[in-house]
Amino acid sequence: MSLTKLLVPTYMQMLATLSDWLKKAQLQMGMSEADSLLSARLAPDMFPLSTQVRFACVQAQEAVFRLQGEAFPSSLGELVDEGRNAGEHPGSIADAQDRIWETIAMLEAVGPAALDEDPKKNIEHALPNGMIFDLTAEQYARDWTLPQFYFHLMTAYAILRGKKVELGKADYIPHLLPYLRAETVPTV
Repeated sequence: MSLTKLLVPTYMQMLATLSDWLKKAQLQMGMSEADSLLSARLAPDMFPLSTQVRFACVQAQEAVFRLQGEAFPSSLGELVDEGRNAGEHPGSIADAQDRIWETIAMLEAVGPAALDEDPKKNIEHALPNGMIFDLTAEQYARDWTLPQFYFHLMTAYAILRGKKVELGKADYIPHLLPYLRAETVPTV
């Protein structure tokens, strides 16, 4: 499977799912209370929900630019800074939705083989703390960007569940429902 066919649809469907979770929070709690969820954390030393949403978007965007060998645009740096500062400035659910849909729009513009130049291409991935990982494009996709993306996504899910937003397994995997055999759907 190509990296483009693996990453782009995964990011798009799961970001749309994250958007749906935020909509559900608004429907269940109302706009003001849902906005207050953006400051919620799983633990005091973890980033809040607003950061988790933004960093899920960052992972998707970074992967596209990095795997194409392109420099990061200033908008990506701004998104990272917005995420890092979200504890003090969480924004609103509408802001979070904007970041999600901006990222999905960017992903929709990715060409059908844009990330597939060379799966063995070397990727130097430097972290803000100075650590550097030397990975192939394939290793970066498998071992860094997908796990990091899902970490932020699942942390967002856990925060929402912990704050009593009614989410379940079906809310996590709506993209699988078209593959469900109709005769196997429980009737109760």
